Amino acid sequence: MLRRRVGGPSGPLVSALCLGALPFGTTVDQKTSFAILDRFVEAGGDLVDTADNYAFWAPGGTGDESERTIGRWLADRRRYDDVVISTKVGARPTVPGTGLETAEGLSAPVIRKAAEDSLRRLGTDRIDVYWTHIEDRSVPLEETLGALDGLVGDGKVAVLGCSNHATWRTERARATSRAHGWTGYTCVQQRYSYLQPRLDIGLPEGGHVHATAELLDYVRAEPDLTLMAYSSLLSGAYTRPDKSLPAAYDHPGTGQRLTALREVAAELGATVNQVVLAWLLGGDPPVIPIVGVSSVEQLDEALGAVAL
Repeated sequence: MLRRRVGGPSGPLVSALCLGALPFGTTVDQKTSFAILDRFVEAGGDLVDTADNYAFWAPGGTGDESERTIGRWLADRRRYDDVVISTKVGARPTVPGTGLETAEGLSAPVIRKAAEDSLRRLGTDRIDVYWTHIEDRSVPLEETLGALDGLVGDGKVAVLGCSNHATWRTERARATSRAHGWTGYTCVQQRYSYLQPRLDIGLPEGGHVHATAELLDYVRAEPDLTLMAYSSLLSGAYTRPDKSLPAAYDHPGTGQRLTALREVAAELGATVNQVVLAWLLGGDPPVIPIVGVSSVEQLDEALGAVAL
C-alpha cells in the first residue's frame, strides 16, 4: 500500500489510508471489527484511528468501546508491532448521558489520566499518535502542551496532533512549543472531503470543524505537518439514498461537483467513493483519509482507491 510519513521527517511511515475505528464495539460488533482489522493489515494498512470517547453517543456506549475492541484484537492477534495507533483526549463527557458540554477538557491532570486510561484499554505501553480532540480555551496552552510534552518525554506518546482546532490556535500552539523546547503538534485532523460546505451554516455533528482554505495553505507551507481527514466519505452520503447531505452542503457548487465526480468515476470504472478517496490522496497538500467502515466489503472498496 502507498505509504506516507506522519508528523514530519522523523515520524513513522504509515499506510496512506487510515482505518477509522469509531464504531468498533458499539454499532459494529467485535467479530466484525476483528475481521475488518484483519483485512486492513493483510492489505498493508497499519494506521488505525480511535479516541477515548468512541462512541459514547451510541445506545449503551460509554466511550470505552473502540479502544477496548482494538486492545482485545491486538492481544488476540499479537499485532502490537504491526499497527500504528492514533487516539485522542479532551472530548470524553464527564457526566454519563451528556455530551461535549461536560467534556473532560485539556488540563494537565486530565491529559495524564486519560493517557493512562487509553494505554490500559489498548493494552499497549505507547500511543503512536496522540491528539487533543477538541479545543479547551479554559486551560492555558502552556499547561496543555507541557503535559503532552511530558508524555513524550516519558515514552508514553510518540507523535502529537490537534483535531478540530482553529488554524490560528494550531499555529499559536506550535509556536508556544517551539519557544519552550517542547515536542509540538505535527499532525492536524479536521473534517474534509471532496464536497465543500458553506462556512456560514454549522454542521449538525457536535464538535466537527471543517478544513478551510487557510488550513490547507498552512499545511502546504509547513513540511513537518501531516493532514488527516475524518468524515472523508460523509457517512455514506455520496452513494446511499437514505443518507442526506447536511444543510451546509446545499449550494450550487455541490451539484456541479457531484456531476464531475460521477463523470470521472464512470470514466475510470471506479466507484464514487474510490474517486473521492483518490482525490484526497492526490491533493495539494496530500491528505490521509480516515475511512470508517462497517463491513469487510466496504473496506475492500476503500482500499481500491489507492490504485487510482
